[in-house]
Amino acid sequence: MAVTKEDFLKLVKSAVQNNVSDIHIRTNERPCFRIRGDLVPIKVDPYTIEDMHTIAKILIKDEKVKGNLEEIKEHDGSYAIPKLCRLRYNYLRYQGKVGLILRLINAEIPTTEALGIPPVINKIAMTHKGLVLVTGATGSGKSSTLAAMINHVNENKAVHILTLEDPVEYIHPVKKARITQREIGEDTDDFGVALRAALRQDPDIILIGEMRDAETISIAIKAAETGHLVFGTVHTTDALNTIGRLISMFPPEEQNAVRARIADNLYATVSQRLLKTVDGKGRVAAQEIMITSPGIREAISDASKISEIYTYIKKGKQGTGTQTFDQHITDLYKAGKITIEEAKANATSPEDFERNLMFGDDGSDDM
Repeated sequence: MAVTKEDFLKLVKSAVQNNVSDIHIRTNERPCFRIRGDLVPIKVDPYTIEDMHTIAKILIKDEKVKGNLEEIKEHDGSYAIPKLCRLRYNYLRYQGKVGLILRLINAEIPTTEALGIPPVINKIAMTHKGLVLVTGATGSGKSSTLAAMINHVNENKAVHILTLEDPVEYIHPVKKARITQREIGEDTDDFGVALRAALRQDPDIILIGEMRDAETISIAIKAAETGHLVFGTVHTTDALNTIGRLISMFPPEEQNAVRARIADNLYATVSQRLLKTVDGKGRVAAQEIMITSPGIREAISDASKISEIYTYIKKGKQGTGTQTFDQHITDLYKAGKITIEEAKANATSPEDFERNLMFGDDGSDDM
């Protein structure tokens, strides 16, 4: 029996009820739910190519794309289901087949408290200017953390927040701030065009969905230099890799100048990965948090000192609220939120993690 729109909505509703992060739908296969990081097939009949096209036509807004599904190789977009959730989707072709990957975005805006992330994240969100980067692999919860930070600002500051997203995920209601959310491809042509225009749209805060290239990074730094607070995401694992990635985007002859600009304007990086909770029913974010201090600024400026950043992050735990992944993983384990096996599997240095547990010394210090 062919899949209908009602069948599709029932599938998504089931996913929401089961705290699914993603739905994978592929030609001639049973759909899969990603639950706590694992892909789990569900008990429905495999979807035919006709079923795939039916669902694609439900999701896709662009009539030209919708009428040429046989020719389209990939397509991104978003779809809202009122009172249930939003979907971020990718339509793709592979080996003569069709796939749809759906990311579920809860209609409710998350808070830092609900996400269980450190209170210092709210402090970072409330800074006045500079570059704040949330980093991590795909599916590590970057969008949720950024949404919680924007929500905190929205509840506490009368400012103009401009977001540039591909696509728009969480829809923020008007609270104390005014929020302008622009979707790449629908409201503007690309990040470069949107960013150049953004500086003429009187924003106090700019959120960039992804720092993809040198042009985007350069304009983002310029916005920070001119007194704006700029949030962005990067697909990097930690602070050191993030700084290296930003610099490497530029030609060699420009890298020293870019390094100096990053040192002057990077306020914080928040890198995260998701760990399974001790009851196996959910996931919790482990975060490395770097707030730029004079020592870190000097280390960024001097390539020979870049590795010292890790030491500054580690020592700042009791002072500025910075922390390494291993310090946070140790805290999560001691709080009973993750198992010892999960902690060791995700620690940057399992040996340091065990040493910290044994001697109760995480290396932090007041700076």
